[in-house]
Amino acid sequence: MLWGAIIGDIVGSIYEFDNIKTKDFPLFTEHGFITDDSCMTIAVADALMKWKRDGGDLQKHAIQSMREIGRKYPNMGYGFRFARWLSSDDNEPYDSWGNGAAMRVSAVGWVGNSITEVKRLSYMVTSVSHDHIEGIKGAEATAVCVYLARMGKDKNEIAKYITDNYYDWCLSVTELQENYSWDGSCQGSVPQALQCFTESTSFEDAIRNAISIGGDSDTIGAITGAVAGAYYGIPKEMIETARKYVPNDLLTIIDKFEKDDY
Repeated sequence: MLWGAIIGDIVGSIYEFDNIKTKDFPLFTEHGFITDDSCMTIAVADALMKWKRDGGDLQKHAIQSMREIGRKYPNMGYGFRFARWLSSDDNEPYDSWGNGAAMRVSAVGWVGNSITEVKRLSYMVTSVSHDHIEGIKGAEATAVCVYLARMGKDKNEIAKYITDNYYDWCLSVTELQENYSWDGSCQGSVPQALQCFTESTSFEDAIRNAISIGGDSDTIGAITGAVAGAYYGIPKEMIETARKYVPNDLLTIIDKFEKDDY
């Protein structure tokens, strides 16, 4: 469930500001680490579990979980405005279209039981901070792709839903390797990440596609990995390796979410 996004984040962590325009690189290195992408992915999962268990306002749960985890792990590469929101007691969103909206939303695609519910839950966990229309759209497109992949839809069906409802499809992976550069917006990250998934042949190949185009590598990796993980599944040995990068308290949240143990 969550490991697709987390693995994409870990693999991309060392390339965010040192892009590598090739698919030939080691997946896991001693220098890799989880970033804000993993922390907030886990926070959204935590909020969804609390909401399903206790009821109440999902938006309040989302704010609480993101702030609890964000304040415990403050130096994870958060954007300036989001970091300020995390440390504030002001619950107002700040009109962001940043790709942080999309990288953290994969749990929604696993919890929602219909496209309608996925869209509703995506809006609720996203709009607490990223309430710009492009932020809402980027998160929703990602969550819907995770849901469609989880439901066994093929790539053509997933791609058609995205082009019909969200984005014109973008350049090929080969063209992106040549022409794409760093872009922190949803509209400049989500279509590219989904293209990396669409052209992939396996979970690992999807991650390699994502890192190879450059740009905001950890976030591109997290978005691509979230969808690819739902579509292909993830090799157990890859998950076991990734677990070594995640603090124990965050592993506890992941394991509860994976086991539906809440």
